[in-house]
Amino acid sequence: MKERNLDLINSCLYGLSIGDALGVPVEFKPRIYLKQNSVTDFIGNGSHNQPPGTWSDDSSLSFCLAESLTKGFNLKDIANSFLKWYESGYMTPHGKAFGIGKTTSYALNRIKSGTDPLEAGGKNVKDNGNGSLMRILPLLFYLDSNSFREDEKFEIIKKVSSITHGHSISIISCYIYIDFALYILDEYSLMEAYEKIQKEKEKYIEHLSKSESTIFNRILSENIKNISEDKIKSDGYVVDTLEASLWCLLSTKSYSEAVLKAVNLGLDTDTTATVTGGIAGLYYGLSNIPEKWISGIVESDFIFGLGNKLYTTYYKKGLF
Repeated sequence: MKERNLDLINSCLYGLSIGDALGVPVEFKPRIYLKQNSVTDFIGNGSHNQPPGTWSDDSSLSFCLAESLTKGFNLKDIANSFLKWYESGYMTPHGKAFGIGKTTSYALNRIKSGTDPLEAGGKNVKDNGNGSLMRILPLLFYLDSNSFREDEKFEIIKKVSSITHGHSISIISCYIYIDFALYILDEYSLMEAYEKIQKEKEKYIEHLSKSESTIFNRILSENIKNISEDKIKSDGYVVDTLEASLWCLLSTKSYSEAVLKAVNLGLDTDTTATVTGGIAGLYYGLSNIPEKWISGIVESDFIFGLGNKLYTTYYKKGLF
């Protein structure tokens, strides 16, 4: 079992935000473009005209969740934190939110109008963008530090996803991803963690309709690692993002290789690299993330401080 320490938490927070920042300047660029102009480091300007090392809504909402969890688990507080980000640039690198997804925007406007956070997220099949998957990972530390039954764990994941994305496909994508991360914390290899997910596929598909359950076949019944790159999609659909991230993790051997492979798939570059980078950080450790990226990420000291808050909350109180 991995030692629960400050570096472990920071490997997650830096891991996801650095992946995000690598992808921001080339978001929406097609794969064929990136084959000829591969990203290898932080660059500036680009798709959102941001300075090098700038992270997007993916990291901002992850940090909102992380910060809220330092005060315990309170769904309304998490939702209010998201709303502060949306309205006033809270937890953003330069004081202004950008890259806001339509489903997330819709849900936060509903919360602003008084809708309960549990009912705010879209529940239509068309509402399955990757907006809850990209921000769910900090929940890992809350779940890992408490002895929840499986049904309780699922309900917590469902609640946090449903603030913005309430359809079962989004929720199960988050469930699979968090379970994968929990196995990494228990020192399974990437492939072992993936195999554990596949062995437990019934617990995921029981929450889906018969037609929906087949959507996860490539993850749960095949071997995603063996899928050819041309069949890996990197758009904003939540299942595609989960598939692409697992594919990147299972087909690489370092943090850098994993996140750069994710970015260079093209299209939703920042989110694919965020989802990949959080797990890659956890697995390979903080020391495997290039120092130039840790020092070059915008608001690096803030990220470290947030990690320290999580450490204080979940370690010094002896919860691990």
